[in-house]
Amino acid sequence: MLGAIAGDVIGSVYEHQNIKTVDFPLFSKYCHYTDDTVLTVALAETLLRGSPYVENLKKFYAFYPLAGFGGKFRQWAESESLLPFNSYGNGSAMRVSPVAYYKNDLESVLNEAKKSAEVTHNHPEGIKGAQAVAGAIFLARQGRSKDAIKAVIEEKFGYDLTQTLDEIRPTYGFDVSCQGSVPQALTAFLEGNSFEDTIRKAVSIGGDSDTIACISGSIAEAFFGGVPPEIAKKVYSLLDLRLARITREFIARYCYCFTLKERR
Repeated sequence: MLGAIAGDVIGSVYEHQNIKTVDFPLFSKYCHYTDDTVLTVALAETLLRGSPYVENLKKFYAFYPLAGFGGKFRQWAESESLLPFNSYGNGSAMRVSPVAYYKNDLESVLNEAKKSAEVTHNHPEGIKGAQAVAGAIFLARQGRSKDAIKAVIEEKFGYDLTQTLDEIRPTYGFDVSCQGSVPQALTAFLEGNSFEDTIRKAVSIGGDSDTIACISGSIAEAFFGGVPPEIAKKVYSLLDLRLARITREFIARYCYCFTLKERR
């Protein structure tokens, strides 16, 4: 979960000013959390308290209406409707990371990811994106290799993960759909050599940089055994009290891999 937030914060300054290189300052004075972080924490609070996903998504929007939400989500959040709006946007995938720590087998994780997505993103691609990310995080938690994670995601969800970042990067543009950003985020994770390297590679793709880095970071955290302490400290310093408190509480209750470790 903290890896997702770190990716969001680091990628925030490049969302509308893409940088097609891994050579950039990891943090600047303009880094900030966005709707990716807000809705990740909203899902975490649902899992902590048992409140409905739909209720928490609307509540956290009301807490942070200027956090950078997309137009369709904003319209839904400000309405009286509790019905989903058939979105296939990457919002379902960017917020899903807490789900991967809440359940202890793959099928349960995928079922919960579907529940978390379909309250807004009930389009098949929106559900698939959330499930693929949650599944990858869960498999990384279980100590599975990158090759094994790649194979499962390709088989279960049909994403083509054969393109390299060097092939993706030159022509990749802004795409907020699950099908146009989740495979790219997964590829950044697969090519990353460490948590920081994964985030840098995710940002270097371009496009919806904060969300791609959020997704990649959520998987990298589980695979590499946590977020490096210096990055975690900086990220927490940029969160307000509510977001930091819920994040720490969720990690303390559900996350078991926050000591950095060597991975093959």
